[in-house]
Amino acid sequence: MMGAMGPESPRFAVLGPGGVGGLLAALLARAGNTVVVIAGEETSRVIAERGIRLESKKFGDFTVPVRTATHLAETVDACFITVKATQLPEALERVPATALGRGLVIPFLNGIDHVELLRAIYPADSVVAGTIRVEAARVEPGVIRQMSPFAAVELAASAGNRDRVDAVAAQLKAAGLDVRVRDDETSMLWDKLAMLAPLALLTTHERGNVGMVRTRRRDDAVAVITEVVAVARAEGSTVDAERVIRMIDSAPESMESSMQRDQAGGRPLEVNAIGAAVVRHAEKRGIAVPITRRLVEELKARSK
Repeated sequence: MMGAMGPESPRFAVLGPGGVGGLLAALLARAGNTVVVIAGEETSRVIAERGIRLESKKFGDFTVPVRTATHLAETVDACFITVKATQLPEALERVPATALGRGLVIPFLNGIDHVELLRAIYPADSVVAGTIRVEAARVEPGVIRQMSPFAAVELAASAGNRDRVDAVAAQLKAAGLDVRVRDDETSMLWDKLAMLAPLALLTTHERGNVGMVRTRRRDDAVAVITEVVAVARAEGSTVDAERVIRMIDSAPESMESSMQRDQAGGRPLEVNAIGAAVVRHAEKRGIAVPITRRLVEELKARSK
């Protein structure tokens, strides 16, 4: 990589080769980067034997070999954290801080509170808040299917890591992703949550796709967006409710949220990281979020 990463092939780790992690690992490896996937023994074995297969209308269908490990044991330029929020504390045991060196830790998780957790474990200026907008799912270990026509990444740089962040951004862009580097971490995180929270909560509550939410639950969607935006603005974000509504209106009708798919698959829901996070921050700011709170409570009750 040119610039901050030196002349050798860039080295990346991906913790959690699910829909997002598998997509990133496949694209970065195809672009010529050295990639090691960090996962459990069975998933690591399958990927080591077969590689990662990506099925995507945007990037094409291809299989690419990547290295695997159950724990990170070598320095990398960046480690992407792509596990579910429900799995995060346990998964981080696979990435000891001593193995990273000056490598960046870039989480692509739902929610906002994970960034503070990571900065308590790794050097603060090495933890780079990131967001990714993509609809992708793991079909089986090592097989990833991207359903959306978009795949957009945002990274929040600071004075202490700007060169390293720009270098990673360049590699992600070279791999085919739409990439933007931002200076306002708070707005970046809340921009995503303002769209994610209503979609995740309502598609899961409705057990239906975005098209169904737009037709059957539009009033609830507008109410949740309004509530989340009020909290976001109190936190210092500049997110705009009308813009979020337009984005949801333009989303593919068949689009599903990852939380909706988790519910269908009987897996733990990220309600605490997404909806409950909005409620917690609303309470701190003294803002009423009755519709969001009701959805969170009902989804928590449903998942017991």
